[in-house]
Amino acid sequence: MRVFSLILLLFATQVYSNEASRAVPEAFTGLNYTKASYSKNTMVSAANPHAVNAGNKMLIEGGNAIDAAIAIQLVLTLVEPQSSGIGGGAFLMWFDGKTKQIKSYDGRETAPMSATPELFLNAQGKPVKWIDAVIGGRSVGTPGVLNMLWNLHQQQGRLPWKALFEPAIELAEDGFIVSPRLAKLVQMRFNPGIEKLQTVREYFFPNGKPIQEGQLLVNKAYANTLKRIAENGVEEFYQGDTAKHIVDAVQKSELAPGKLSLADLKSYQSKERPAVCTQYQAETGNYDVCSMGPPSSGGLTVLQILKLLEPFQLNEHKVDSAETVHLYSQAAKLAFADRNKYLADSDYVEVPVAGFLNQEYLTNRRLLMSQNKDLGKATAGKIDSQQLAENTSIAQPNTSHISIVDKFGNALSMTTSIEMGFGSTVMVDGFLLNNQLTDFSLNPIKNGKLVANRVEGGKRPRSSMTPVIVLKDGEVFAVLGSPGGSRIINYVGYALIGLLDYGMDMQEVVNLPRVSNRNGATSLEKNTKLDLIKPELEKLGHKVNMVEMTSGIHGIMKTKKGWQGAADPRREGTAIGL
Repeated sequence: MRVFSLILLLFATQVYSNEASRAVPEAFTGLNYTKASYSKNTMVSAANPHAVNAGNKMLIEGGNAIDAAIAIQLVLTLVEPQSSGIGGGAFLMWFDGKTKQIKSYDGRETAPMSATPELFLNAQGKPVKWIDAVIGGRSVGTPGVLNMLWNLHQQQGRLPWKALFEPAIELAEDGFIVSPRLAKLVQMRFNPGIEKLQTVREYFFPNGKPIQEGQLLVNKAYANTLKRIAENGVEEFYQGDTAKHIVDAVQKSELAPGKLSLADLKSYQSKERPAVCTQYQAETGNYDVCSMGPPSSGGLTVLQILKLLEPFQLNEHKVDSAETVHLYSQAAKLAFADRNKYLADSDYVEVPVAGFLNQEYLTNRRLLMSQNKDLGKATAGKIDSQQLAENTSIAQPNTSHISIVDKFGNALSMTTSIEMGFGSTVMVDGFLLNNQLTDFSLNPIKNGKLVANRVEGGKRPRSSMTPVIVLKDGEVFAVLGSPGGSRIINYVGYALIGLLDYGMDMQEVVNLPRVSNRNGATSLEKNTKLDLIKPELEKLGHKVNMVEMTSGIHGIMKTKKGWQGAADPRREGTAIGL
């Protein structure tokens, strides 16, 4: 097994050392353009080559997509700690190769039972500053990803639980090569908390200096944590020594001590949720598009965007034309207006799920879309009679996505996060804890009305994570998702019209320049050919921002050559199949 670790280290070193030498097409200046992978039997696409290799190893040894996802998540916690980890949460879409059914699973964090809507208000009753809300124990929700993965492994897993931990334990003990992205985010103090809290500072700034690209980084504490969980099962994390260490770190945080308790950890349960699906008629065929329902806002918002666009002949113009981007932005504005008002944890708030996709409602909303003029700021439609205010919350462009198909016909799409880069920066037993409670509205009341996504004890904060599985003729056609905070919705929605309306393959879609509108300015990825359409959009009334886009679409699709796996050139991922 030590040989496997050495191979991973050598492979990762080669991948990262070649980073600057990859060919960069003229249209995608600034991106490290990557090539697709093909395989007849399986495919894994994720944000780091160490993690992809760990997942692939599980498939080689006879495991399925659940086994692979667990191994991948454990490794991502180590090598991509800024984005996801066992201290966070996730949403997972599952296509069962035997039953041909899609199910969705909620491993989202929950607020401590003692939390109140005033959690992030100061002494004057006003929301605290953004960064003061993020850093420290107050923002930590009960981690859910391990509970979800354990439950799925009990139902579906094929390999022994302990076997899934071996790659991550070896990498943690022997060390891994620090990637360019991790080194850069540490050096730029992307989250200032990594220098303010002692434990995380000592890990990322050994001897007072930030870790460097190409450096070997060892994490014995994380290895020991994984050994305990591998041996004792998930109860170790939620009721054992690990649980005690987590609670102690949160409640005694140097900054903003939190409310998380041992009772919160012990009582946590992931949930199976109804998937949200819609039929989508495109020029290339008819598809069933399925994603995560509440407490994710991503699935319903993306599906509403698609359905608003469905009658338009999008492919009469290029996917990156001003005409297509304009129409996409108008649909996104309308969908985001509804999202911001209505979507929250459906266990606590009545969410009008069916209303989002009601055909009559969509027809009326579509009347607001002009092909010749930007509609300005959209207001939410009247889906139901609730008197609710729009949400105001923080959503950061981090997170990670995993797409897997296995030889048993199963497919898995999982988006996983600790929220802000490096989460709350509370580090315990070698891993970081989330700051997902800042995904709630910091202010529970706006204009005299309650915000649906306000903090409440035991509640799950609204999320933008949008794991997707697309079916064609009842079989898996595509698996995808992305990190990116609330822009996840736009990244995934725009990718889907590329796949379905324009017949692009997954790698073409992944390499597309990014477009985003969250019911405000239209954001275009700078230093791409979208620079050329900025004047045309401005003539239509758009306020246009040219910005960097930190998407990380990792996707798989069925092609004549077999499964095609693609990794977003904006991150450090790979795709590998058997």
